[in-house]
Amino acid sequence: MRSLLRSLGGVLVVAGAILVADAGLTVLWQEPVSAVYARLEQDKLNRQLAQLDEQRTPPVERRALARLPAPARRLAFAARALDRRARPGRPVGRIRIPAIGLNRVVVDGTDGASLRTGPGHYPATPLPGAHGTVAIAGHRTTYGAPFRRIDRIRPGQTITVDMPYGRFAYRVERTRVVAPTATWVTQRVSYDRLVLSACHPLYSAAERIVVFARLVRATARS
Repeated sequence: MRSLLRSLGGVLVVAGAILVADAGLTVLWQEPVSAVYARLEQDKLNRQLAQLDEQRTPPVERRALARLPAPARRLAFAARALDRRARPGRPVGRIRIPAIGLNRVVVDGTDGASLRTGPGHYPATPLPGAHGTVAIAGHRTTYGAPFRRIDRIRPGQTITVDMPYGRFAYRVERTRVVAPTATWVTQRVSYDRLVLSACHPLYSAAERIVVFARLVRATARS
């Protein structure tokens, strides 16, 4: 009986140490187990996005694009075409924020399963290139925590979103903390913009931190 109790005590000590280490890593970095899962998922998404980039435009779409002489109209057409084909959890593009060292594949959808793999595009908002407010959400402490340092983004900094049909550069205008019910942040305004959202503060879902950025340059891919 003493031997069994000693063994059980040893197991409990080890389990306690693991829990303390997990909590410490979560506070100082991010939740480690879900971080590994997200890393593996991002590797898979990178391959899927490369395949999407290499896909040829369907003949019907090529003919329609040829009838649109204005570059902005061609980008809008391509954005709407990809939006129609997008599926939850599947890659649609890549977001880069040099100021916080972010470089992640963006998936379509903001449901729980989609956000476990990376930043997610709000399906109710357009993709870059189509007019309106593009919205992307991401976790801050779990599943790779892509937006953990979103609070460090400052006005004037650049956010780039690469899509299979073009590259879009946005200049940060401001950051606001809002209630979770503040759906106005995704509404269309008089110019094309990008909003990033995440739970706030860290380890809480009481509020949302939102970064607003204005489109300053759109470049089509050949």
